[in-house]
Amino acid sequence: MIIQPLLRPFRNRTSGNRTSPRAPHRLSLVLSLAIGAASLAGCSSTTVTERRDLAPIPQALLTEMQSKGMTPADPILIRIFKEESELEVWKRDRTGRYVLLKTYPLCRWSGQLGPKRREGDRQAPEGFYTVRRHQLNPNSLFHLSFDLGFPNALERAQGYTGTALMVHGACTSSGCFAMTDSGVSEVYALAREAFAGGVESFQVQSFPFRMTPRNLARHRRNPHHGFWSNLREGNDHFLAMNRPPDLTMCGGRYRFNARPLEMSARIDPVRACPELQADASVEAAVAARRQADDAQVHQLVQGGLPAIRVEFSDGGMHASFQEILQRDGPERLRAMTSGRVEVSRPQAAVVPPKEVVLEQSTARDREAHRAASGGRDSMPPS
Repeated sequence: MIIQPLLRPFRNRTSGNRTSPRAPHRLSLVLSLAIGAASLAGCSSTTVTERRDLAPIPQALLTEMQSKGMTPADPILIRIFKEESELEVWKRDRTGRYVLLKTYPLCRWSGQLGPKRREGDRQAPEGFYTVRRHQLNPNSLFHLSFDLGFPNALERAQGYTGTALMVHGACTSSGCFAMTDSGVSEVYALAREAFAGGVESFQVQSFPFRMTPRNLARHRRNPHHGFWSNLREGNDHFLAMNRPPDLTMCGGRYRFNARPLEMSARIDPVRACPELQADASVEAAVAARRQADDAQVHQLVQGGLPAIRVEFSDGGMHASFQEILQRDGPERLRAMTSGRVEVSRPQAAVVPPKEVVLEQSTARDREAHRAASGGRDSMPPS
C-alpha cells in the first residue's frame, strides 16, 4: 500500500490586535457564539467558530468505506506501529469483521522502542488501550486529539506514570503520536461518527513494530522480548479473528479472549490469574497463525538473520515526512503539517536509527544450538 503524507492546505492567518483588552474580547466571543456570527473581529482563522471537531469525513474516505461495506456509524479500531511510523484505522464491515480502512503516516513520535514507564521519559506507550467519548479533545493545542488512556489498569498496577498521552495533530511529540493536522482531523471524524452511532469505546493497539516473522526474528534478543511476546498474542488474536480481542489483565500481563471460569472471581492486574476459559475455535485459529509465523522465524534465524536492538536518536518520523524535512527544512514541514506548531527535534528526526547486533547467527552457532537442544530448534524464551 502506498502511503501519501497528509499535508494541510496553506491559508492566510490574521493575528488580530494583541493590545485589545481581554474583557471586551471575551464579551465579543460570548456574543458571537450566542448569535451564531460567522467570525470574530480580532481573532485568527483558528477559532471556536471553525469547529474543527465537526469537520466531515472526506468524500474520498466515505467512498472507500462504501466500497468496503462500511458506514460512518460502524465501530473502529486503531493500530499503531512505532518503528514503521504508521497508524492504521480498521472498521467493522457489514459481515461483522474488522477490515483495514486506511493507513496514515505518523509525522512524529518520541523516545525508543519499548514501553512507557514514567512521567517525563519521552516514551510513547505500547500496549492495549480503550478510548471513550470523553477522551476526545476538540480544543487541543495540536489541532485535535484523543487521550489513549495511559496508564491502563495493568500499567497503573505496575507503578507506571504519565499523563495526557495523546494521538494528536501537528508534528511534535513528547510521548505522543503526532499525525499532522489533516491526518488527525480524519481519524477524529471517524471516531466521532462511530460514537454518534452508539459505540461506547474503541480499542487502540500500540506496538513497537509490525509483528511480522522478520521483525520477530530481528528483535528476538531484545530486553523487551517478553513484553513484546505478550503484545504479539494480542496481535495474533486480532488478525486471526478480525475483531478486537476481549482484554483481561492479570498475572502482570494481558490475556486475550479469556474470561474467568467463575464470574465472581477477583481479577487483579498483578496477582495470579484465576482459572480462565477460552473459546476453543479462537485458540485453534490463533495457534495456527502462530505456528506458521514461528516456522518463518525459524527459517530466518537459520538463514543467518542477526538479532538486533534498534536505537533512535529520539523517536521516529515516517519516511515521507523525512524526505520533506531533509529537502525543504523544518519550517516548510511545519507549514505543511502543523500550522504554527514547531516540528519537535527536527535534527533527531532525520538521523537514521542505529542497529546494534546482539547475536550474529553463524552456521557454527546454529549447529551448537541444535546440539544443545538435543537436535531440536527452539525459540528464545519469553
